[in-house]
Amino acid sequence: WIVLCSVHVCPCKKMEQRRDNIVRVGSRSSELAMIQTHTIISELEKIHPKLNFEVTTMKTIGDNILDKSLPNIGQTNLFTKELEIALESREVDMIVHSLKDLPTVLPPGMRVSVIYKRDNPTDALILNQKHIGKSIHQLPSGSVIGTSSLRRIAQLKRTFPHLVFKSVRGNLNTRLRKLDTSGEYDALILATAGIIRMGWKERISEELDPNLCMYAVGQGAIAVETRSDDKFIVDLVSPLNDLYTLICCTAERQFLHGLGGGCSVPVGVISSIYNDDLIIEGAVFSLDGSKLVKDKLTSKLPQDYEGLATSEIVEFSVGVGTQLSRSLLDNGAGAILEEARMETDAATATISTDNK
Repeated sequence: WIVLCSVHVCPCKKMEQRRDNIVRVGSRSSELAMIQTHTIISELEKIHPKLNFEVTTMKTIGDNILDKSLPNIGQTNLFTKELEIALESREVDMIVHSLKDLPTVLPPGMRVSVIYKRDNPTDALILNQKHIGKSIHQLPSGSVIGTSSLRRIAQLKRTFPHLVFKSVRGNLNTRLRKLDTSGEYDALILATAGIIRMGWKERISEELDPNLCMYAVGQGAIAVETRSDDKFIVDLVSPLNDLYTLICCTAERQFLHGLGGGCSVPVGVISSIYNDDLIIEGAVFSLDGSKLVKDKLTSKLPQDYEGLATSEIVEFSVGVGTQLSRSLLDNGAGAILEEARMETDAATATISTDNK
């Protein structure tokens, strides 16, 4: 969850950076990314009213390559690489991410310093106007569902083999425009939290039950990434950590890390805290949804956990996530994951050859 590395920085440069009371925040340039970034800045301004926050926006690989589905691009840091380069070069002091976009292994010298309170982690059905009022169960055979998520496709194929799943790329505005005007799609499956943050809650026809479609690791949560050695910024942002979200999402991320997963393999989770227990369910699916390995763990939270240091909470959650990933691997998840990776790699190679 946290990668530490010692990086030498001239002390005088650090002092010079702080003298103007400006904190530089990196963000993707999409509307949703900016909404999330300003959510974090608004919270920080309440705590640090004398600081000024400046946003630096940029497009990432994932923003620029729109003619391929995400798994077929062949990288794990599709929405983070350019921002992390800016963080490393000290052009920005912190980055705001959707946690689900952040790889489980960070570059040397980087750390997740905040996991902000999670919003609804489920997936949502957004319908073309001609289907308004229907649930996903009521869509006619052959209906085309827009999603680039292998996780969603693998799970929904199990229950809805009569539906057709087609990749759709672009920011949320672009994808909704394609749904409404292109005639290619009958519906989209999108993250509920993003739709609500954009102010489009009325477009949600159905929130998919997690038992029908387990959500992505970290979905619905916002993260702040910083340099590991920048104590000033780490201390500045750390009050924004949400304890319950930190516990759940750290366990989820460690579970995915233990599987060696990313967007190229279908992995789903459900997690919650109830009666001082962390309850986490994880699953691995074959790309066509025909194979599944799933398990569920219930782990008692440490005594007086609300008063523990963040490092102790992280240690507990990492242990739970590791245990869950080992359970799935012991029950055959490794073979399913390897098969999924080989199929995805083959598709990526075919696309690369076709584009030469």
